Amino acid sequence: MNHNTPLPPVPPLSSRPVRHLSEVHRRVMTAAQLRSHGVSSAETNEQCRAGGPWQQFLPGVFLLHPGPPTSEERLHAVLMYAAREAQAQRAVVPVQPDADGGGETHRPVYADVMITGLAALTLHGFASTPPLPSLEKIDVLVPRLRRLRSAGCARIMRTSAFPTPRQVTGLPVAPVPRALADAVAELADAAAVRRLLTEAVRGGHCEPAAVVRELTQAKLLSRPHVVDAVDSLLAEGRAIAEDRLYRMVREYGLPDPVWNVDLRLPGGPHLGGLDAYWPEHAVAVELDTRAPRQDEDALWSEYARKREHLERLGITVVHVTPRKLRDSMQQQAAVIRTALMASADRDPAAYVLVLPR
Repeated sequence: MNHNTPLPPVPPLSSRPVRHLSEVHRRVMTAAQLRSHGVSSAETNEQCRAGGPWQQFLPGVFLLHPGPPTSEERLHAVLMYAAREAQAQRAVVPVQPDADGGGETHRPVYADVMITGLAALTLHGFASTPPLPSLEKIDVLVPRLRRLRSAGCARIMRTSAFPTPRQVTGLPVAPVPRALADAVAELADAAAVRRLLTEAVRGGHCEPAAVVRELTQAKLLSRPHVVDAVDSLLAEGRAIAEDRLYRMVREYGLPDPVWNVDLRLPGGPHLGGLDAYWPEHAVAVELDTRAPRQDEDALWSEYARKREHLERLGITVVHVTPRKLRDSMQQQAAVIRTALMASADRDPAAYVLVLPR
């Protein structure tokens, strides 16, 4: 074909105007969408011939230009493929007027599909994941009973536990804990797994317990390199929670407690460790950094027994989770302040020894 010969004109999509579509959805369409705009299968095949102006990117999904797809186009194409043509065609809702005021732009609402894995983490803003253009595969989550195969850059991942997606740049994206589990399932590099889990917690994307819960459900804790990364994650999560606890006491003007202590009855048994303790008020704070693993019930029973024992001795125990410290620090400070003020109205607590932990 002579390169100076102009490309044949693209058939007008005239039976239903495309003005209502966003720009990316004028460039990426399914076969069903093209038919709804008056473009027959024969015309589509003609436009996708070698050297033609269009290309078939995935089965039933077409790029309406000859060049390589952008990252945005790849993401939408994968979702269109996974959502099936009929769903992607009808799931279109108005968003806002066009910039020129002459109509509405639209975005698709993809039913029962979402981006997950490394692509999802990149969309959530992770720095340790590859940029979207360098990802060979884009993982997309679909219900377990969907009959759909991976194709091209679309890697289909089935699940019977379908999470509620987050909307990121107008795309349905798996929540961070689920996206992490799906990414880790495909990674054999221990250092890469550790980097992802550490960034999830250190970057404030989620709490360690949520990550461990998803890894447990995905049956990934049988892999040694994942277990090692989780141990580091839990240590990291506890250190962050302790720092928040110190900051809460300082910023909200609470009296200084003694930190990280063990309590013991004189000549008697060990009562357990506490993260903060106000001896003159007999008020204690305990951080709950349990990971939801197989022994969660046993761990909770241990927490409950310790708390009940201390409260029988007249010691008030305030139970705080890392998530509460992150999301409602002022409220947690108010709870502790109330417990400290109420101590004057309680009977004196039993005498206990306070030892460094």
